[in-house]
Amino acid sequence: MNTKYIFISGGVASSLGKGIIASSLAKLLQARGLRVTIQKFDPYINIDPGTLNPYEHGECYVTEDGAETDLDLGHYERFLGVYTSKANNVTTGKIYHTVITKEREGAYLGKTVQIVPHITDEIKRRMLLLGRTGEYDVILTEIGGTVGDMESQPFIEAVRQLQWELPEEDVMCIHLTLIPYLNAAKELKTKPTQHSVQTLQQAGVKPDVIVCRTEHPLSPELRRKIALFCNVRPGHVIQSIDAWSIYQVPLNMHEEHLDELAVRKLQIDNYAQPDLVRWRGFLDRLAHPSHEVEIVLVGKYVELQDAYKSIQEAFVHAGAAHDCKVNVRTVQSEYVTEDTVAEMLKGADGILVAPGFGERGLEGKICAVRHARENGIPFLGICLGMQMCVVEFARHVLGWPDAVSAEVDPKSPHPVICLMEEQKSTTIKGGTMRLGAYACRLQPGSLAATLYGRTDISERHRHRYEFNSAYLTDFEAAGLKATGHNPDTGLVEVVELPAHPFFIGVQFHPEYKSTPEHPHPLFTGLVDAALQYHNDHA
Repeated sequence: MNTKYIFISGGVASSLGKGIIASSLAKLLQARGLRVTIQKFDPYINIDPGTLNPYEHGECYVTEDGAETDLDLGHYERFLGVYTSKANNVTTGKIYHTVITKEREGAYLGKTVQIVPHITDEIKRRMLLLGRTGEYDVILTEIGGTVGDMESQPFIEAVRQLQWELPEEDVMCIHLTLIPYLNAAKELKTKPTQHSVQTLQQAGVKPDVIVCRTEHPLSPELRRKIALFCNVRPGHVIQSIDAWSIYQVPLNMHEEHLDELAVRKLQIDNYAQPDLVRWRGFLDRLAHPSHEVEIVLVGKYVELQDAYKSIQEAFVHAGAAHDCKVNVRTVQSEYVTEDTVAEMLKGADGILVAPGFGERGLEGKICAVRHARENGIPFLGICLGMQMCVVEFARHVLGWPDAVSAEVDPKSPHPVICLMEEQKSTTIKGGTMRLGAYACRLQPGSLAATLYGRTDISERHRHRYEFNSAYLTDFEAAGLKATGHNPDTGLVEVVELPAHPFFIGVQFHPEYKSTPEHPHPLFTGLVDAALQYHNDHA
């Protein structure tokens, strides 16, 4: 069987959930026994989102091989349980960088370099790249942006060409659009969808299926109207009604026969009905929890929920594993002080201090760490959160009030967090941090080793600064133990307070590897400790 390609575009408005629809369809096809992956093509000119402020683009997701990518790749991995890579996220910036570099090298033999064919040829090459590995039966490609935007036109043109170049049974196009509800008129309106599909068709792309985001069910009459004016078959207009959880969407799409439409269009014969037993079990636990806890997430980007998307989802997975609803309350670290910390963290059954960069909000994170440490509240610090628990311990236990990260003050007499040696000669910001998966060896009998159930692990990183091992003896003598190290470099990866009920900081990002069917042990451990704390203080 040839590799099949499904392209998913969006219209009318952004943030309709193309990534969730792509992930849901991929999950259904995978559940039918097919080998599936998803890739994202983003229209912005940045090489990757690594240098973007989280307020601009939400979370920067990191893959096993060290790519800084769009947060939708997190959804892809969580739904499929399959790792993505650098090849799964392509931006306009990457495309143009490749083409311009080739032009400088003389690869085009003096030709005038143009959007068509040179840019679109590079887009097509990358769209087909994963399919040529022979590892996948179906490749889903999400086209970022909205149809009609100037930025996404080359991607739409590339899809048009592939619809023409590849066998008809190897290509499928899905268009996600919005059916708004006018409260004054008490009716759903199809005109925006008609215009969106017309724009897509004017670009030469004919959608095979139209998925309609809606707050109210679509009547058969409305579906026929959309099919008629958008030139698709009546049964190929399906609804994506607002769901109580993103993890419900695959089941909704299965009820709408989206996966059946896909296997028919792509002429995939050797498939089974989707096996969703484990997925339904996860949803059942998620929908009917027996317990409830409150975790306070202390961070500096809390105004935008997508800034900590993987952490939020990891708590969903961990909560379901414990038959528990986890209410994540976010607190802006910039407003946390010694005077406000008790009130702002009141009611917390657990505290997570989030990753981040820069000086803003650091003192608030330190106050939150101290509050958790001194009051026996279950605590997890991730990346910068781990570094701040080291700073806090140095200040208030070791008695070094000037202790700080070298990121804030390189001349501090106690730089307990220092710049990694290999980072000292780096001047370029994009893609130069310690990125991707690295090995970590855990101390036998430690909290981390108990949670993981083993001593050799691998986790993903995204940082420039590290624990300053020159101070390790002082910290361990005072009670803060380094229980995880990189076996090759000695980098301290995990710190713990054995005297505390649950206090652990990790330099890596465990949230990137949590999935509904395999929740991450650090998050399940924190939720378990929070449940115990809640019951003890009820």
